[in-house]
Amino acid sequence: MEPDDDGYQAGLAQRPEWLEDEVFALADGVRYWPVLAYALTIGYRPMTLDLRVPPGQGPHPLVVYIHGGAWYLGMPKYNNEALRAVRLEERLLGAGYALARISYRLSGEAKWPAQLHDCKAAIRYLRHKAGLFALDPDRVAVMGESAGGHLAAMVALTGDQPEWEGQIGVAGQSSAVQAAINWYGATDLARLRTDGTRAPMVGIVAHRPEDLLLGDGAEASRAALWQASPVAHVTPKAPPFLHQHGDNDRLVVHDHAAELHRLLTEAGVASEFDLIAGADHCFFGGASDRIMDRVVGFLDARL
Repeated sequence: MEPDDDGYQAGLAQRPEWLEDEVFALADGVRYWPVLAYALTIGYRPMTLDLRVPPGQGPHPLVVYIHGGAWYLGMPKYNNEALRAVRLEERLLGAGYALARISYRLSGEAKWPAQLHDCKAAIRYLRHKAGLFALDPDRVAVMGESAGGHLAAMVALTGDQPEWEGQIGVAGQSSAVQAAINWYGATDLARLRTDGTRAPMVGIVAHRPEDLLLGDGAEASRAALWQASPVAHVTPKAPPFLHQHGDNDRLVVHDHAAELHRLLTEAGVASEFDLIAGADHCFFGGASDRIMDRVVGFLDARL
């Protein structure tokens, strides 16, 4: 579908600029937009993000953060105790990075690949508005945790591929990123059936999260699982990756990160694998400070 004069795809999204004037100056000099609508799509809630930009004129490098929650729950502003201890916002803003935390359609709202389309639309919107927000459109990283780690990897591995872009939000901008950070995301969805370590999920839902993502809860085909898996999309054109995963993760075993790291390395892509000693899913039990030390060091080197 052709975009209109301002870059929005006609008929599938309205222009959501009315929220862009609602900016707050925080005590530390950070500018904060609490709600920005990156796409308005007929039949769904507005797709939104919040944005924090560090002090100074910029343009600032940008980190786009994707929340987890097994693709069926969660929100950008929620962090559990372990993730709060990492101090993501404080560390990134203190290092000079802008931070956007995005929402996306959950599996009860829309089926795959709507979630990927939403993440890409958010990146295109932020590039489209880079001048307004003092962002550097040529220095964009994506990162995510758990289900968000899976989505971050898929965003990074399918940048600007038309079959994965979707038709919502801003067109005419790139969805490609210059770096990716995968926090304990599943990289091979078929493997989730055989890992045998998913005790924390028992009793939460009646169906496997990957089946709810891909359909109505009926067992998804191996072909469908493969096409939604980051390991199926590795190419030499992928951006640099950092994988951080707990060595005691009982929900998504660290072999997921290790396998994607191996494939990227074999393809000639710069990839780092950081195994967090003693950490379960969400880094429970891991050393919090060193996690963000590695993240900031990676971003400083790659963006």
